[in-house]
Amino acid sequence: MNTPMSGSIEAAEPVREAGDGLGRAMAATFRRDLTAVARRPGDALTPLVFFAMVITLFPLGISPEPERLALIAPGVLWVAALLSALLSLDGLFRGDFEDGTLEQLLLAPHPLSLLVLAKVAVHWLTTGLPLALMAPLLGVLLALPQGSYLALSATLALGSGCISLIGAIGAGLTVGLARGGMLLSLLVLPLFMPVLIFGTGAMGAALGGGEWLGHLAVIGALLSVALMAAPVAIAASLRISIHG
Repeated sequence: MNTPMSGSIEAAEPVREAGDGLGRAMAATFRRDLTAVARRPGDALTPLVFFAMVITLFPLGISPEPERLALIAPGVLWVAALLSALLSLDGLFRGDFEDGTLEQLLLAPHPLSLLVLAKVAVHWLTTGLPLALMAPLLGVLLALPQGSYLALSATLALGSGCISLIGAIGAGLTVGLARGGMLLSLLVLPLFMPVLIFGTGAMGAALGGGEWLGHLAVIGALLSVALMAAPVAIAASLRISIHG
């Protein structure tokens, strides 16, 4: 005899199974991309090497004076980190597009917006987070005061998440183009400006001994908005690129 409670339990089972299936699909996508990065470590190291080279050239090309370097350090570190992250965005979906994986993701019974979120998470974990951890070490070359290291790493960690999410929209739109790197830069660089402004603002406040947590909160708010809106836009951009 079926009771109302047994009926509700039976109705809840497919919902739980669908949720478990989505979780497994996202985990599988995350592991697959992380394994691909591990097999080609050069792709992950290229942005870090570029970041280090750009920072190293500034003391040689401008002046070794600590006062002058400390003055330009926030802008130099943030712009170099932004351009370094941009280097790896062009290949975010290109490999999957060429081997047909993107078409399989489009045909999967799970929301494409959540599956691509797992791919963006791998990009941030292998590009944005290492840049945030590496930045204080390179800040020494620019005579950056020790009291600003925490602000630099925190703002870059959150800001690079915004860069990965927003940049993935442009990467999805240009994935089908033979030379989409330049177009990708033109599309997404203007969208990075708010993150750059508040990131350098936090650094300037930290250098001046002021309160920089307000700038960090704004970057966190931008990241929250990007987490809600960007996955849907990324999925739409991929459908446009594949189906026209």
